[in-house]
Amino acid sequence: MLLGEFELIHRYFSSPKLQPSRRDVYLGMGDDCALISVPEGKQLVVSVDTSTAGVHFLPESPAHSIGWRALAVSLSDLAAMGAQPAWFTLALSLPEVDEEWLSGFSQGMADLAQEYGVALVGGDTTQGALSMSVQVHGYVTPGAAWKRKGAQPGDLIYVSGELGKSACGLRKAKALLEAQQALPDLAMLNTAEASAETDMLRAYLYPKPRFDLIPILSSRAATAIDISDGLLADLGHMLSASGVGANLDPTRIPCFNKEHGDTSQVFQDALAGGDDYELCFTVSPQRRLELEVSAEQSGVRLYPIGVVTSQQGIRGLHEQSLTASGFDHFKGNT
Repeated sequence: MLLGEFELIHRYFSSPKLQPSRRDVYLGMGDDCALISVPEGKQLVVSVDTSTAGVHFLPESPAHSIGWRALAVSLSDLAAMGAQPAWFTLALSLPEVDEEWLSGFSQGMADLAQEYGVALVGGDTTQGALSMSVQVHGYVTPGAAWKRKGAQPGDLIYVSGELGKSACGLRKAKALLEAQQALPDLAMLNTAEASAETDMLRAYLYPKPRFDLIPILSSRAATAIDISDGLLADLGHMLSASGVGANLDPTRIPCFNKEHGDTSQVFQDALAGGDDYELCFTVSPQRRLELEVSAEQSGVRLYPIGVVTSQQGIRGLHEQSLTASGFDHFKGNT
């Protein structure tokens, strides 16, 4: 017997992990709209991302990874604005009903949702090419959100972790598929021996939004953005919004696997590989010590990579590095 749309929703998207008890959800899934109470004195923060098979994820990826990843990339936008995550909706397009795939997909999404206490409050399902749109909702105290605009000359530029890891993971995943090997799911990665290979596959298949940085950056960050399209592209967005430029120190850019990979490729991955979901942010020189002490006390490593300048454009890199502009949906990955 074929599974209908509403039975599909009930069976795979009504688990307590996806719909945890939240006092701010007055009416969740099952009606025409959700009714949500935004906490008093808070501003609503909303973002949406669409993930399409063959563009944003490998269709041969474990269904668990696809579900996890679809939610993670949207939650990362909330983390980049210092927002507390709370609710999300899902619009899912499926070529056919595959219950085994749906079970893995919904479980992957549920595992990440439970980690951050976010509730699925509605959505839609339809038949078509495999894709999913996740709209996330969170909240911040008025005036506390980090924005792309606001960097000042002299501000220090940081990134929150190694860059290029996910790009390496994507290449490794493609190599495994070409060798007709299945890609690992989270359980397999968690039990595998620690290595650069497992690190890169985990980064690509199971990215993590950096909500752990919110208490550290707090009121210290002047601007912030998550690195989804590549450092050059996303830093460029932030600089453009602020009407400033940057002078980067290439020796300070934290490149993944730089001891073992081709130096030029490793650097290109860090600049334009994308899908890292680390944060790039600016801090005034007066707040530097305070920031770094807070990070050290929290066991978090931050990487200063340059300084904001009044002259627009990015300097300090070789000219050929600047041709790696990052991912653009209508231009491709350059």
